[in-house]
Amino acid sequence: MQIESRPALDPEIAALVTAQQREMAEAGAGTGKIFEPHDDVEYLIGVVNGRAVACAAWRTLEAGVAELLRMYVRPAYRGRGLARQMIVAVEEEALAVGRPVIRLETGVYLPAAIALYQSSGYRQIPAFGGYAGNPSSVCFEKQLPALVQ
Repeated sequence: MQIESRPALDPEIAALVTAQQREMAEAGAGTGKIFEPHDDVEYLIGVVNGRAVACAAWRTLEAGVAELLRMYVRPAYRGRGLARQMIVAVEEEALAVGRPVIRLETGVYLPAAIALYQSSGYRQIPAFGGYAGNPSSVCFEKQLPALVQ
């Protein structure tokens, strides 16, 4: 899989995030609302044989901390390690700009996502920011090793 940085208004990012939101709404979470890109978010896309099949994004939360967002892999491409590759790409980008702590939020209704994050070295933490008090939120954090120069 080739991983590329894309601008917020990239139509393939919008298509992947829309598919993610639709899937979450079908699972009983989320509203299925239209994707709204944000300029303060870095978007990555995973491409296999010329097709956009995965996405992830991250943003700065506070000094030294980034939030992993918008993780999604098209159903036909799951089980191939692509999500893990996207996580590593986000971690590398965040670490390169001085964000050695990665936090994320997922839903209690997404056991596969929870298992992925745990197996990728993330530990559960209390809900943070806007997720605090949401009984459907499960939050995780990972301290990345120092970047070797």
